Amino acid sequence: MKSKEIREKFLEFYKKKDHAQIPSAPLVPDKDSTLLFVNSGMFPLVPYLLGEEHPEGKRLVNYQKCFRSDDIEEIGDMRHTTFFEMLGNWSLGDYFKEEQLKWAFEFFVDELGLDPGRLYVSVHRGNPDTGIERDKDSVRIWKNIFKKRGVEAKDVDFAEKEGMKGGRIFYYPDKENWWSRAGVPENMPPGEPGGPDSEVFYDLGEDLGHHKRSPFKDNPCHINCDCGRFIEIGNSVFIEFIKKENGFEKLPKQNVDFGGGLERLAMITQGKTSIFEADIFLPIIKEIEKLSSCNYRDMVRSFEIIADHIKAATFILGDERGVTPSNKEQGYFVRRLIRRAIRHGRQLDITSDRWLSAVAERVVEVYKDIYPEIEKNADHIYENLEKEGSEFQRTLKKGLKEFHKLNEKKEISGEEAAFLYQTYGFPIELTEEMALERGQGVDKEGFYREMEKHKELSREYSAGSFKSGLGENNDETIKLHTATHLLLASLRKILGSDVYQEGSNITSERLRFDFSFDRKITEEEKKRVEELVNEMIKKDLLVKKEEMKLDDALEVGALASFREKYPSKVWVYSIHDEKGDVYSKEICTGPHVKRTSELGKFSIKKEEACSSGVRRIKAVLL
Repeated sequence: MKSKEIREKFLEFYKKKDHAQIPSAPLVPDKDSTLLFVNSGMFPLVPYLLGEEHPEGKRLVNYQKCFRSDDIEEIGDMRHTTFFEMLGNWSLGDYFKEEQLKWAFEFFVDELGLDPGRLYVSVHRGNPDTGIERDKDSVRIWKNIFKKRGVEAKDVDFAEKEGMKGGRIFYYPDKENWWSRAGVPENMPPGEPGGPDSEVFYDLGEDLGHHKRSPFKDNPCHINCDCGRFIEIGNSVFIEFIKKENGFEKLPKQNVDFGGGLERLAMITQGKTSIFEADIFLPIIKEIEKLSSCNYRDMVRSFEIIADHIKAATFILGDERGVTPSNKEQGYFVRRLIRRAIRHGRQLDITSDRWLSAVAERVVEVYKDIYPEIEKNADHIYENLEKEGSEFQRTLKKGLKEFHKLNEKKEISGEEAAFLYQTYGFPIELTEEMALERGQGVDKEGFYREMEKHKELSREYSAGSFKSGLGENNDETIKLHTATHLLLASLRKILGSDVYQEGSNITSERLRFDFSFDRKITEEEKKRVEELVNEMIKKDLLVKKEEMKLDDALEVGALASFREKYPSKVWVYSIHDEKGDVYSKEICTGPHVKRTSELGKFSIKKEEACSSGVRRIKAVLL
């Protein structure tokens, strides 16, 4: 069954059950500044899970593009990808466990033709510390579902310690069977929704080839182990709780959030044992074979890393709110994906010009009818892939020579890792991966200390050794300092959310502000930025100062230009109107004016290049 048919079957199945189809949200979130990428279908729907009415009703269905940076190191195990599609259905206070589990099973067995004897499920064990009870309701429902299909369904606890013991339904703790945006219950902040879940696993077979090679082969085998035999294909989350200061309360409405991995379902229905052998990846793998003259089976890990990473980079670059490679936030992950793919391209002896674009072209070809934005933004995708690739290729060869000089050492020092990063652009994860391949360690803590030293020296040079970039400390510099916050907010609104502060210098006469951006801004954009700053000044906005923990500051969306520098407690400056609508929120040491009306009129005098990927604005207050 082709992946396109699986998507269509899923949508039609739930439409017949009165679900309205909603579009996939962009990969880069619009309003949730605590999240770099959308990594599941539920994130765009959180307001509705909390009780807000959805315009399409109480039953929804879609397919959602997702990216999980946590899985970058997992690529090469035949089942993980960083970019993937999630098939999702939701009940917003309508149906609950009975219907959801029955329908999920019906879709897998009747629509996709999966053997019910190869399906296993997990449920939440409960947790006395949080007061959440064992999910006996789901166990009862699952037993009835399996019984109707002629499958015995024994429930088993502690399989992770004692093995499967002939079970079909397995209890697991919070780590495996609880879902919220923050993870396990103890990590959830007040106001966060979540709940227990029930996952469905498919048995690929005890004799599966890579199961025999698994480092876990001598451990107790169970459906949630990493041996390779079982693969999760769907998860029904019962979002029925909200975290409060003193524990959990039931939400006014009980919700269902289901997610099923399209790539995994395509793999299973097509009789494959690797995601990368399914139709959704096959054209990409074949293109890499053509470019490298190598066989996929001979270099599985490198093929899968290239295929996954270029696909993910293509979708991030081509997103509606696409970002470009940089050393900040989302841009850092794009850069890391591309550079890691290039390194593995060298291992496959790929020497073709524009090979990154050639792989990306296959990605666009596979997905253009499903996600038209990547075809629309294809030129932007190819341009950034080639630009980033060209820059890294220039230094990679020299950097590898330096890296190989460290071959005799047991551990690469933090200073050496920092040198590889600063001189040759090696992300610390790349140095760590290459070191691990030859049995070396890397002093990561030492690396971050060295990077902090470098940043501190750079700041002192740029700011004249004064805090916050202020060359002096008087009324005029304080006004101009506040103006930099309005300027950054305006730049991010006009040019995009991948714009970040890279440095500033302020005197009594002018401000100088450096920001991440890879091209000259147009006269029209410059005019709009200037007008937006002056609009905020005229609105006489309040400037509020709050002290809070760094993690809390980041959680509420405060921008951090130099995150590694900050202590555990920071000052957050918010610029907002009387209704509480926030125009700017940044971690900063100050000082600032009390209200924006004190600033006068803002005027941009010059915009120019500062360094690669960094622009500079000089402006005054009149």
